[in-house]
Amino acid sequence: MPINNSEKQFESDIEFDLLSQGYRQIKPAEYNATNAVFPEILAEFISNTQPKEWARYTKYYGDRAIEKLVRRFNETVEARGVLDVIKNGIEDMGIKLKLCYSRPESSLNQELVNLYNKNIIGITRQFKYSTQNNNSIDMVISINGIPLFAFELKNQLKGQDYNNAIMQWKEDRDPKELCFRFNRRFLAYFAVDLYEVWMTTKLEGDKTTFLPFNQGSNGPGKSGGAGNPTNPNGYATSYLWQIVFDKNSAFDLINRFITLNVEKKEYFVNGVKKSEISERLIFPRYHQYDVVNKLVADIKQNGAGRNYLIKHSAGSGKSNSIAWIAYRAASVFNEEDKPIFDSVIVVTNRIVLDSQLQDTNWISNKE
Repeated sequence: MPINNSEKQFESDIEFDLLSQGYRQIKPAEYNATNAVFPEILAEFISNTQPKEWARYTKYYGDRAIEKLVRRFNETVEARGVLDVIKNGIEDMGIKLKLCYSRPESSLNQELVNLYNKNIIGITRQFKYSTQNNNSIDMVISINGIPLFAFELKNQLKGQDYNNAIMQWKEDRDPKELCFRFNRRFLAYFAVDLYEVWMTTKLEGDKTTFLPFNQGSNGPGKSGGAGNPTNPNGYATSYLWQIVFDKNSAFDLINRFITLNVEKKEYFVNGVKKSEISERLIFPRYHQYDVVNKLVADIKQNGAGRNYLIKHSAGSGKSNSIAWIAYRAASVFNEEDKPIFDSVIVVTNRIVLDSQLQDTNWISNKE
């Protein structure tokens, strides 16, 4: 079905914003659907950032180096999940390879700054993801050749909105596809139109649950209703690619926000004790993302010693907000590249919240 000019303009405006921030335009043809990766991009990143390791790797495998790299990457992802792999890298034949460099909290180590700047963050439109059909996703963001965020874009001027995108994710995307399998490639799926954003971290067919990723009708941190405020300078959903998926923010999402929560439940069946392990990816709601970044920015500007009051409703993610803030405060530097805090102590007066914070043990596992 032909796309009218208004829908083309919506997608083109998003692409323009991302490319102006340092994203690279990557063609769909560069994608290997069998392995769910952009193999040449992944090899380019490693060779540019870890030349000695890549030289050893190519010496071992010769012309099959990229093929072996992709195979090892997939094997490791199957064992550990893509979130852990992109944060901690892979190892093959005793050679350790990093797959992403996080944004340094300070500029004290110029080498780390240079390595971070060599990350390849890409945007691909009409992303054909399958070897079984010719379906395509409107837009995909990849980091160093690994597709991590997927977007279906709808336009009210064409008679569609985010609900149509949600139904597309539920009905037309097979969760058994490699790129859609939980914690194997995509970390989040977005349904976006001119006015609203909804998202999920796991595709489960018609059981998939999408949550709003909106700012609120009066903007973040202000009382109001659902949705987003009017944007006099563009689309109401422009914050998604101008703020949330700003180049630096995209890396912060992976390295400082998104986490894998593993829960073990025990129960009895006919007197026999059984256990069940469930996993879910935690992606910040917009109010969490916003308050953490605002608080960190204020700390950087004004230093220690200020008091903050954060208003959270029941069930809105207080434990994770506290965990994200505590972690960021422990590693924040001021404008002179000096650490602001020596230590961070979390004090609570509620037993339930205390228990939840103890369960939020991913803070100590961060870099």
